[in-house]
Amino acid sequence: MIAEMPDTIEMPILEPIASRRSRRAFAPETVSQDQIDTLFEAARWAPSSVNEQPWRYVYATKGQLLWETIFEALNDGNKVWAKEAQLFIVSMAKKAFSRNGRPNPTALYDLGGANAFLSLQAASMGLNVHQMGGYDRDTLRMSLNIPEELELGVVMAIGFPGDAALLPEPLRTRELSPRVRMTRSEFVMNQPF
Repeated sequence: MIAEMPDTIEMPILEPIASRRSRRAFAPETVSQDQIDTLFEAARWAPSSVNEQPWRYVYATKGQLLWETIFEALNDGNKVWAKEAQLFIVSMAKKAFSRNGRPNPTALYDLGGANAFLSLQAASMGLNVHQMGGYDRDTLRMSLNIPEELELGVVMAIGFPGDAALLPEPLRTRELSPRVRMTRSEFVMNQPF
């Protein structure tokens, strides 16, 4: 389904792309196991180099000890709002190809694609995904016993959108501000540099 375009969207795009936003306000509504399974099914179908599918995920729902463990690794600035997320997903990529053990130079790229599929599926389900690079990688690796063969990606805070008015400033203002994107002409060219 093609989305109705706000003024800032220059060309018709799919509705989940148009509506996706990295919100910080989360509702207390639980994300069901079926919804979680659907998110990972979407990630499963992402393309990858020689079909390696190097992505790996660890997830936890609010109320689990594992959720608390992931939360404790977040930077303080992310803890302020992520404490309301109902689901955390830690994304990782296998650094080497399974078939020959050689380094996979596209592993993180492929992980990004899987995370994008997951995020767009979430948007189509009315869920919000906020991806975070702001966390202590060493703490998370140690506390989750993540093997060195895996490269950490982002931690995703997921849930249903909540009331932005409940966020502290300046997060409230950022949450309510329009999305800003570069124009296509700022990052696309049809000539060499």
